[in-house]
Amino acid sequence: MTAFKSGTLAQATQGQQNASQNTPTVLDRDHAFDDGSKIELSALSDVQIDHLALLGKVWGFLKYHHPRVTAGEVHWDYALFQVLPDLLAASDTTRAQAILLRWIDRLGPLGPCQPCVAPPQRDVYLQPNLAWLGDTTLLSPALSQRLKGIYRQRPVQEKQFYVSMVPNVGNPKFEHELPYANMAKKADAGLHLLSVLRFWNIVEYWFPYRDIMGENWDAVLRASIPKVMLATDLIGYQREMIALIARAHDSHANLRSSIAVRPPLGTCSVPVNVRFIGDQQLVIWGDAQAAAPSDIDLKRGDIITHIDGQAVTTLVQDWSPYYPSSNDAAKLRDMASTVLLGECGTALLQIQRGARTLGVDAPRVSTRSLQWVRTHDRPGETFQMLSDEVAYLKLSSIRQVDVAGYLQAAAQTKGLVIDIRNYPSEFVVFTLGNMLVPQKRDFVRFTSADVNIPGLFAWGDSISLRAVNPRYVGKVVILVDELSQSQAEYTTMALRTVPGAVVVGSTTAGADGNYSAIPLPGGLTTGISGLGVFYPDRRPTQRIGIVPDIAMRPTVQGLRDGRDEVLETGIRQILGDRASPETIEAMARRPAL
Repeated sequence: MTAFKSGTLAQATQGQQNASQNTPTVLDRDHAFDDGSKIELSALSDVQIDHLALLGKVWGFLKYHHPRVTAGEVHWDYALFQVLPDLLAASDTTRAQAILLRWIDRLGPLGPCQPCVAPPQRDVYLQPNLAWLGDTTLLSPALSQRLKGIYRQRPVQEKQFYVSMVPNVGNPKFEHELPYANMAKKADAGLHLLSVLRFWNIVEYWFPYRDIMGENWDAVLRASIPKVMLATDLIGYQREMIALIARAHDSHANLRSSIAVRPPLGTCSVPVNVRFIGDQQLVIWGDAQAAAPSDIDLKRGDIITHIDGQAVTTLVQDWSPYYPSSNDAAKLRDMASTVLLGECGTALLQIQRGARTLGVDAPRVSTRSLQWVRTHDRPGETFQMLSDEVAYLKLSSIRQVDVAGYLQAAAQTKGLVIDIRNYPSEFVVFTLGNMLVPQKRDFVRFTSADVNIPGLFAWGDSISLRAVNPRYVGKVVILVDELSQSQAEYTTMALRTVPGAVVVGSTTAGADGNYSAIPLPGGLTTGISGLGVFYPDRRPTQRIGIVPDIAMRPTVQGLRDGRDEVLETGIRQILGDRASPETIEAMARRPAL
């Protein structure tokens, strides 16, 4: 076993740089594992998996609590690689725990903490999950006491070496996390393990929604270690990491650098836009403009039931573990964007068209030639007058500088439809919201972490809209669906505080809070929702999403007829019985000028 060198750390791969500083740190000085972890495995026993899971918890606890590690005096990735050989060789739990004790001892004695971290005085939402420190069925008495002593003797600090809080926002920023980009040349069991432990512990200590994941997070750790660590190639490693990340149930958490490795594989697609409607019905709702034959026998409103002989419902079930999401609406949204991928050539589709079942040979063309529709809002200009009484504003192309002009143009209308079935092109929460409310309106409050008490999340004050003039006084209707995520959900929370406002549509993606990026070995990137976002009365939004006041989803028949039934429902909230269904349908169909 390599000696545990005090105060040494290395830049692990060529081209790696410190995340935020030019001043050399311990990461630049320790070169012991520049060529990889030197851990090679072909199998893991249950005993070894138990020991590695315990190591993962202890390693993560020390990373965010031990003064020498939090001060940046020890390369904590390399410390993991140094203890791994002995731990993997340990034949029983007693030997494994003795190894961990000696490993901790090499950090040296704890000095006095002046001052020590005190219990929080803030209004706490979520306490650290540290009951295991006193669990003598998991830890030996000596190891338990050592870890509890480290917890008691933590000094107060403004930031840690591996994590800090983004100024004026409060979500965590994960610093000095080396990406080990040269791992792309080969699989490395030690780096695979590091990837698991880095992500698992970030969720354990810095994820504001860990209490509503719906997972036994310790069980997830134990189950993920052998799957990721024993991956024999880089694609397998990335795919197993996606499966781990998915178990955080956060639509912000994905392996964004490796989307292409999740099923289905391929660089070509049938040139149609599809979405899931109702009970997992995969429906064609538009063409993806492409250099492809125009005589494909596929029509708007066709239900695709099978792809290359496999039922769509079976594909959804099989692929589900590789689509990280907060809820089913977001999962199906993401699957719809990839479900028709495959090798270039011909896809055999079985479709339901009314009462008929048809087989269609559809070409798959290069995705580089396709122009996908990424919103469900109305085509045309950002602001549209649907009639003298109804104005329409979509946020997918909005600019802050234009907001006042739009509201002035809408001033004499009965109502304004604000379409957020998209992601806002600019942050207009206050620019727009302040011109809609008659007085101060609280719309959100956050929970945020504390670098001195990892795992704790405390309540902040409510955030408010504040009235400005001139104010739009007509009725406000907000349209949302599964494309509404993060900033779109935050915007909806603000705008629904307008007196009489109505939210129309379907459940949103359920992932709000500023995104915190996480580098992973292999040059990969994931992240989490870094702030807890709640209504002022402390009702949650994560996984639940924005629940509409009036539920409305497109129907298959409506798609066949070319209607926008969600927009129609929004218009109806403004006009009521004064307009016929035919008039409202015509308004929703009105082409952009």
